Amino acid sequence: MLADERAEATVYRELAERRRGTEREILLRLAEAEHRHAEHWRRLLGEYVGEPRRATFRMRVLAFLARGFGWIFVLALVQRAETRSDYESTADATEAMAADERVHGEVVRALAAQGRARMSGTLRASVFGINDGLVSNLALVLGVIGGGAGTTLVVLTGLSGLLAGALSMAAGEFVSVSSQRELIAAGKPDATADGAVPLLDVDANELALVYRARGMSAAEAEQRAEMMLRRPGSEQYPAGEEDDGGEVVGSGTKAAASSFTAFAVGALLPVLPFLLGLHGLLAMLVAAALSGAALLLTGATVGVLSGGAPLPRALRQLGIGAGAAVMTFLLGLVFGVTVS
Repeated sequence: MLADERAEATVYRELAERRRGTEREILLRLAEAEHRHAEHWRRLLGEYVGEPRRATFRMRVLAFLARGFGWIFVLALVQRAETRSDYESTADATEAMAADERVHGEVVRALAAQGRARMSGTLRASVFGINDGLVSNLALVLGVIGGGAGTTLVVLTGLSGLLAGALSMAAGEFVSVSSQRELIAAGKPDATADGAVPLLDVDANELALVYRARGMSAAEAEQRAEMMLRRPGSEQYPAGEEDDGGEVVGSGTKAAASSFTAFAVGALLPVLPFLLGLHGLLAMLVAAALSGAALLLTGATVGVLSGGAPLPRALRQLGIGAGAAVMTFLLGLVFGVTVS
């Protein structure tokens, strides 16, 4: 227990070294709390505390990851560690310590949620782009193999599928993000409209309707409009509280490039054995093994980043990919028999 608490405090300090502002302060406070728990176990051990012991393998892995891996990835793992604390059933742990761990889990959950929100576009374009490339091109390659295609045709089909899919994904991502930016920009207040406020008729005007249209109650809208008319120029018309659309949705060009690259990486794996000169059943088995491992990895990554168990999501991802590949391979077999 003592070694684990010391290791957990180290994890929080390592994470804090890579953050600034409020996030750094929160992480350092969590490290102090874990140090407080460590002192509890040290006091109980008394003269038997001995030399520092190694923490559990799980906590050592977390400490290692905190030094060199992504912020959100490590936070998601720490969140799972906090929520799996067994202090509620540990006789020598106090009720306050058990409650602390539950609160720590919620703090880490909130930090991870903020981080995931900031990287949601990148995560979607990369992880799911790789998965799309894997599933679609593996199914395509196995489909033509089932139809009796030779190595040259398999490579041509796989590379064509890679390029077509990557270009399609990039174009769709660019249009989607650009359109979202344009829609947000269309809803932002006109910066020049505040010049009309001093010219309004105080007894007959529609300024309050602007605030009501933006979600305020009638009383709040009237109060805001009256303040604006009494002190024109005191605040930007009309409220100026909208977020910057560019910060929310990111860049269309970056999203397109990320999507293209991710899809291409995923789609390359099923073709790679054939490009390296392998043939027949061996090439097909190697392609299936590479694709299966990548599907497991992407599924596990999504599970970790979402704060859930990685294994069920990894198996789900593998099952989806395998199902698509088997269906197209069988279609290729049926088509090959029919043609011949």
